[in-house]
Amino acid sequence: MIDLVKRILGSGEKSVAGESHGEHGITVAACALLLEMAHIDGEFSEDEEQVIVSILTHDYGLEQDEASAVMDDAREEMKQSIDLWRFARLINRHYTEEEKVRVIEMIWRVIYADGKLEKHEDHLVHSLGRLLRLDHSQLIEAKLKVKDALI
Repeated sequence: MIDLVKRILGSGEKSVAGESHGEHGITVAACALLLEMAHIDGEFSEDEEQVIVSILTHDYGLEQDEASAVMDDAREEMKQSIDLWRFARLINRHYTEEEKVRVIEMIWRVIYADGKLEKHEDHLVHSLGRLLRLDHSQLIEAKLKVKDALI
């Protein structure tokens, strides 16, 4: 009963991957958003996987085996989740606005892994932007930054 009250009030709450708001859990949450974007079109291409692994190794500083473990944990968490709100909530609690914009940039990198923007990808990135409490101009700035880097 006490655990139930703590969960309702947010005290003692476990984050993604069962971590108590640890760095791993936050990284898993960000990875889950990247994986959701990669899977939104019903395909998960090798290019998308390479972009996500690159993000985990370069942007998050993980080793290859750690990146694989984070991706596995994120996939498992996604199976147990009915929506993306829980991942966004964890990111909102622990990331600054600048860090959240960087997550959106990472999402745009996944989108453009195949060189094009599909309608459902555009819809999802805007939904994620709202979940991360970012405004439309921040989404567009992030998009343009990623597109400029691809040229």
